[in-house]
Amino acid sequence: MIGIVCFLYVPAIKSKLTQVLMLFRSMSVESIIGYIKSFGAWAILISFLLMMFQSVIAPLPAFLITFANAAIFGWWQGAILSWSSAMAGALLCFYIARIAGRDFVEKLNKNFSLQKLDEYFDRYGEHTILVCRLLPFISFDFISYAAGLTAIKPIPFLIATGLGQLPATIVYSYVGSNLTGNSQKIMFGLLSMFALFIAIYVIKQIYGERIKKESAK
Repeated sequence: MIGIVCFLYVPAIKSKLTQVLMLFRSMSVESIIGYIKSFGAWAILISFLLMMFQSVIAPLPAFLITFANAAIFGWWQGAILSWSSAMAGALLCFYIARIAGRDFVEKLNKNFSLQKLDEYFDRYGEHTILVCRLLPFISFDFISYAAGLTAIKPIPFLIATGLGQLPATIVYSYVGSNLTGNSQKIMFGLLSMFALFIAIYVIKQIYGERIKKESAK
């Protein structure tokens, strides 16, 4: 709420936030690299805050920051920065949803169905978060908001988020440190397919375990 008020009534803050939004919409890794680097010694903090900002303002593309971090700080340092800031952003969304409630989340994420996610949470519980983190076409931020509306506790939520996000972060960071321009978009598509295959495997394993438990009863 405070952020919305600042955006509407504080010109300096509105100008900065608008600049950041335009930066994401450009879909240019080079532009984000230049923006982060322009802050000099504060670059790490700015990158961390950018990742948290994109988490709240879903669905801005987080992978752009992951690529930029790898290009600026090196692949493994960038991976640590991207992973930790994504975790912080996920936790922020989780608590926003828990405090603000379902109506707020639905208004904030009009393009996603909470009802469908409710069914997955009821069926798979904490595994839902892990599976969804591996699916590139499901909004990272929306899952965080949705999880905040469930009975799941923060620690299990963070563990599932961390495990699900870590493989993609490592791969994206390594690739991002070696690619530029259109090559990044091509590789992102390939990595998305890779993540999808992993997700299908995880879903299959979870479903198989469920069948075995039901058969054993």
